[in-house]
Parts: sequence; C-alpha cells; structure tokens
Amino acid sequence: MKIHIQDIHPLSADNKQWNAIQTCLKDQVSMVNIMTAADIQLIAGVDVAYWEDEGIEWGVCSIIVIDYAAKTVIEEVNSTQVVTVPYIPGYLAFRELPLVIEAAQKLTHAPDLFMFDGNGFLHPRHMGIATHASFFLNKPTIGIAKSYLKIADAEFEMPKNRAGSYADIIINKEVYGRVLRTHQDVKPIFVSCGNYIDLPTATAITKELINSESRLPIPVRLADLATRNNRRQLRN
Repeated sequence: MKIHIQDIHPLSADNKQWNAIQTCLKDQVSMVNIMTAADIQLIAGVDVAYWEDEGIEWGVCSIIVIDYAAKTVIEEVNSTQVVTVPYIPGYLAFRELPLVIEAAQKLTHAPDLFMFDGNGFLHPRHMGIATHASFFLNKPTIGIAKSYLKIADAEFEMPKNRAGSYADIIINKEVYGRVLRTHQDVKPIFVSCGNYIDLPTATAITKELINSESRLPIPVRLADLATRNNRRQLRN
C-alpha cells in the first residue's frame, strides 16, 4: 500500500512566506502518540545529501524502510533533483521537502513511522525537517541529529558515559529533545519528537534500533549510507 501525501502547502513556497508557514504549523504539532510501539511494523529512515556540478547544486534523498522486529531492509527508494533553494539556517525543510516528498511517493510500502537524519521539535520554531515533513506524510516522525543545534545560546548537559543514558535539552523551561548516548565512549546523538509521538516513546524506539555498528539507529544509518553511495555514483 502506497503512502498518501497530504497537500499542506506549495513545495515551492516563496521564502517571504516561510516564517508564517512554520508559525502556522507549529500550533498543530502534537507530541501525543497516535499509535503504540506494538502497532509499529515498518520504520523508514530518511536522509538528504548534496553536491555541486559545474555550478549547479544537486540533491539526493534516500528512504530506507525496515521491518521493526526483524531489523531487515524491506525497501529503498531515491530521488534526485536540481536544488534551487539556498540553505538558510532554521528553514532547511523548504530546501529538503521537494526531495523527501518525491522519494516518499515512490514507496510501495507505507511506513508506520519515519526517522529523519535531522531535527524535529529541537528547532527555534519547533519546525525541523522531521516535524515539518510529518504534515505531508501524515505519520509519526522522529528527528535524529548527529550534532547539536544551539538555540537561544542554550547549552546541553552531557549524559553519563554509558549506553542508554540521556539528558533532556531544556530551553526557556521547555523540553526540546534529548541528548542520548547510544554507546559507551561514543559521542551522543540528539533525539527530538517530530510529530504525533511523545519523547519517551521516541527515545525507546531509537534505543531499540541501535546495534553495534553505529551510534545512529539502523534506519537513519542506512539512509545516510545510501545517500553517500548515491551521491558518489551520481557525481561519477
């Protein structure tokens, strides 16, 4: 069964509208589970990579769908486009959404949950790519970032040096996400809700998808590897 993409706003929205769009969607974010972990069968990892060729910028998005219980790959889809939207801090979703939506439309399986290589609620307006994309995908989403996006000059507390330890990221008395150490003696990752899921569930699912090969959960790691491989091949 293919996933149904919601038509939330034009993917080519003028940058003068970006802030208003994010502000409007922010009020619709729900960090309440719409399904239990037991209901989740398929999870998708999403990543986007870029490169330049003769002055033209290109992007590739890879989505890897895995069976949550078996941890095996069910499907891989990719999209490639010329990228005309510049990188502007805080508005990355407008740059990546066209690639993400094109790839998602190619899926023949409908994931129950999407994990993004990027932030969700951990964003100045709580509208990282994982949150923004959720409105189009109409599915629970989780943001998994490799590095910390500093907001309002707020630092984070480093979790204890043992696998599974975490510390909440609190900015202006509001919890934005968590710093999660997935392996001892390895740098932590930054977990945040995207939409339609609460932080404890997002954390538990992330921990369940960690193996010995990476600090990243399996779907995100595989999507990251796929974009790198596709970029290398397309460059050649």
